Amino acid sequence: MNAKYRNALPQFKERLLADAGLETWLVFDEGVELPHFSAVTEMASDEGRARYRRYLGHYTDIAHRHACGLVVETTTWRASPDWSRPLGYSLEELIDLNREAVEVLVGVREEFERHSHRPLVISGCIGPRGDGYHPETRMTPAQAESYHQWQVDVLSDTQVDLITGMTINYVDEAIGLVRAASTRGTPVAIAFTVETDGCLITGEPLLDAIAAVDRATQHAAAYFMVNCAHPSHFRAQLDSQHPSAPRLLGVRANGSCKSHAELDEATELDRGDPQALASDYASLLQHFPGLNVLGGCCGTDHEHINAIAEACLPIHAMNVVNS
Repeated sequence: MNAKYRNALPQFKERLLADAGLETWLVFDEGVELPHFSAVTEMASDEGRARYRRYLGHYTDIAHRHACGLVVETTTWRASPDWSRPLGYSLEELIDLNREAVEVLVGVREEFERHSHRPLVISGCIGPRGDGYHPETRMTPAQAESYHQWQVDVLSDTQVDLITGMTINYVDEAIGLVRAASTRGTPVAIAFTVETDGCLITGEPLLDAIAAVDRATQHAAAYFMVNCAHPSHFRAQLDSQHPSAPRLLGVRANGSCKSHAELDEATELDRGDPQALASDYASLLQHFPGLNVLGGCCGTDHEHINAIAEACLPIHAMNVVNS
């Protein structure tokens, strides 16, 4: 745990839910055509923003019922400079869409916190420069810092509580992103994605990758997560005795057990079994109780998050009572 952020971020003090697989929900459940799988395009229209608020309403309702807080990602996973031209936006327009993504959440946060008296954490989501599953062109840490600084600066000038690098698949890009956020004094989390063996596509085991980022950045990241992989893929990697184990604070798993390669080829959504996924989360917490951010990724929706809440939040409640 990074003591620097204990008082600034509620996820260090209590277990929070997170939202789920926004992009897969939009594409498969709502029939939205997302160019380049970029949900930031939803911020360009009243219809898209209304649809996103409806998506968020599922999660604020669940959090309200379970008397817990939320960590919600902005729609900006694929809204960095390289995606400007493919999405058909100028850089100035892309800046506006990044800002609008935060503004929508600010309004949702005000309403949620007023009625629930629980925190809603706005996470400015930054995705990898390239493909989330395959780093075709790897950057050095310096190149990654330079590239991501643009979006870090845009989001840091809004009301985000932290920045999260989501679906990061190699260490050097994570190092650069952490350094970029650190120059702005903005808390940053890194969510690595792993293959079916629990290792990054470049071969590093999950906790070893976390250790490498910490060594290179003097533990500047607030915390780490794992996302876009099924618990069966990384469960064996969660060694509670590993020196970096306390740095892993969150899980946003896929509903499907399929590999990244299989998901890339899929033409239909594999959402898995929400109850089975919730049981997997509960099992993770028994052996790795420091996981305080519990959400979903590809193929998951509010049904999965509600099942996770029912399976996992009572464990936390008992811990609080007994502490």
